Amino acid sequence: MRVVMMGPPGAGKGTQSARLAHRLGVPHVSTGDMFRAAVAAGTPLGITAKGYMDTGRLVPDEVTLGIARERLGAPDAREGFILDGFPRTVPQAVELDDILAAREQALNAVVLVEVADDELVRRALGRVVCGECGKVYHTEFNPPPSGGCCSGGVLVHRADDSAETVRARLATYRAQTEPLREYYSQRDLLRVVDGVGSPDEVFQRIEDALGGGNGL
Repeated sequence: MRVVMMGPPGAGKGTQSARLAHRLGVPHVSTGDMFRAAVAAGTPLGITAKGYMDTGRLVPDEVTLGIARERLGAPDAREGFILDGFPRTVPQAVELDDILAAREQALNAVVLVEVADDELVRRALGRVVCGECGKVYHTEFNPPPSGGCCSGGVLVHRADDSAETVRARLATYRAQTEPLREYYSQRDLLRVVDGVGSPDEVFQRIEDALGGGNGL
């Protein structure tokens, strides 16, 4: 099964993508993982991407698409994959269609995990990180141990988890990625899932949206 997982920052799509990949026995392919693997392998595209990443610049579409083409052509992705964080724009989605068509493949579904902006801000403000080991907790959904995380580790809020920063990220998402909703809806691929609830509840909705026992 070939699935794209969409959703605004903080919607939990990474967690759900990993669960779905495990359930289906296919790779969970995130944008960050693709970049890191290409850089670690020292491929020409990976070296090019590293140059952008090291200076804090966005990796251009042509590089991103080249890395995606390489990753989706790997043997473990032959029978399917869960794409997380890609495509981000309609032009990237068009190119993804072309990449798959060249292999006589196509997407089976696009799952949109939908969460209201106010809830996403509330989630972000509850995140804390151990300054020693980097483990992430949430004061409501995944509280840290009563005695703290690890020896000497102080729990802190990340600078990019302020309400202003979160709303700025959401505005970027709405402008760049939200148009994919219409793009995939027109192709009858879109499955919208309520992302509010426990991880188990959300995952059950995703399974149901993909056909439950029939589709999975």
